[in-house]
Amino acid sequence: MKLVFAGTPEVAVPALDALIASDRHEVAAVVTRPDAPAGRGRRLVASPVAERAQEAGIEVLKPAKPRDEEFLARLREIAPDCCPVVAYGALLPKAALDIPAHGWVNLHFSLLPAWRGAAPVQHAVMAGDEITGASTFLIEQGLDSGPVYGTVTEEVRSTDTSGDLLTRLAFAGSGLLVATMDGIADGSLKAVPQPADGVSLAPKLTVEDAQVDWAAPALRVDRVVRGCTPAPGAWTVFRGERLKIIQAAPVPDRTDLAPGELSVAKNNVYVGSGSHAVELLWVQPQGKKPMRGADWARGVRIAPDERLGGGDAG
Repeated sequence: MKLVFAGTPEVAVPALDALIASDRHEVAAVVTRPDAPAGRGRRLVASPVAERAQEAGIEVLKPAKPRDEEFLARLREIAPDCCPVVAYGALLPKAALDIPAHGWVNLHFSLLPAWRGAAPVQHAVMAGDEITGASTFLIEQGLDSGPVYGTVTEEVRSTDTSGDLLTRLAFAGSGLLVATMDGIADGSLKAVPQPADGVSLAPKLTVEDAQVDWAAPALRVDRVVRGCTPAPGAWTVFRGERLKIIQAAPVPDRTDLAPGELSVAKNNVYVGSGSHAVELLWVQPQGKKPMRGADWARGVRIAPDERLGGGDAG
């Protein structure tokens, strides 16, 4: 089939690579979000998908909005058979959805109908799911509600951050997306409507969602830290400033600390939760580089009555 691939971030690149490598399909163009400011200089930078497409000599389309008539006209000229999508980041209007004969097929990083929305992997980790996966489905006007072509499953490991899990799903999902394109092309694959039961929503996480509640059980604290890593980044408050928590680990045999209470040993720093203690393995103070929790604790010289949490920080 002739394809137009839509995607933006790094997580979409493995799928683009897999489609380029396929000898059964032609990636005629790529649709991605416009260049965005990045870094200290805030200079405009092309998306990872745009950079990869340019390296491969593929036409890149960067509409400000997918309903722009200039973009729609170019898409009609290309006349793709199908438009595979991975984390494109913009809503597609009906005028765009109607152009390819086989529609737009999204690779979504959950086992639909679970975790429809922008942050399925983060929510799966935070909810304590043991199994997740990826799905390919035909895009409709509703939120991730279209009929499903195929799925692949992935175990959620006890130490997985959302970044770890998303990386594995990006590669597993790329194979699924190519297989879906193959099945659509030869007519062997039909989309199956999603069941009405089992729907859960995964909206984009806010900075507020990532604040650690030390009154919660240690298991919940651990899931929030892992689910919010690398973004938006779990955090707490210490001396009126935000302290980012990059890595932590529950310590079941320490139950002597109150929520937020700190205990500093030679090579470890512990904080109490609603159940047992949590060890702070890696943290990042405001305006500084990441450091080991024990090094941070030694540097700030924690007083006996100081706690983590309790209020907001700028």
